[in-house]
Amino acid sequence: MIRHVVVFTWSPSADAERRATTVEALRGLRREVGGMTSLVVADDAGLSDGNADTVLTADFPDVEAFYRYAQDPVHLAVLAEHVRPWLAARSAVQYRC
Repeated sequence: MIRHVVVFTWSPSADAERRATTVEALRGLRREVGGMTSLVVADDAGLSDGNADTVLTADFPDVEAFYRYAQDPVHLAVLAEHVRPWLAARSAVQYRC
């Protein structure tokens, strides 16, 4: 199994409504793209200063499923429309579990 973890920090221009829209668009990737065995998208709980704003964790049965997701046109469109315009910083890791 491959786990894909992404943390997002939004720019100051991303207000609460924009952030909520982006989170919902990211959550829709499971339905719209598929290929994953689980997907969680959540806002930071606000327990520590300096944390990122949002996390995405997706599990894939194998490397090929991850690559299909990463290159899927719907996934790329969500990134272009809902993520990149509002992004201040992003970090990601994929690992085997």
